[in-house]
Amino acid sequence: MANNVERNTTCFNEHSKRNLTCRKIKCRCWLEDSENLNCAVIAAQEGPRTLQEIGDLFGITRMRVCQIEKSVMRKIREEIEHD
Repeated sequence: MANNVERNTTCFNEHSKRNLTCRKIKCRCWLEDSENLNCAVIAAQEGPRTLQEIGDLFGITRMRVCQIEKSVMRKIREEIEHD
């Protein structure tokens, strides 16, 4: 049973449980933010953030975050309409 649990875990869960900073720079969830163990998933688990806070995490402007959000929401709506 323990082996099954280990296989179903994720890197961000393991980093979070052990309070270890991620060093896998090539990971698509990696971001330079030691406060959140360099993990965007861990950062997102802290709850809602302002556009400015998100921009600061990723090194982009709040306006760019807004543009990305609108684009993603449009794509989600289009996908829902096609189903």
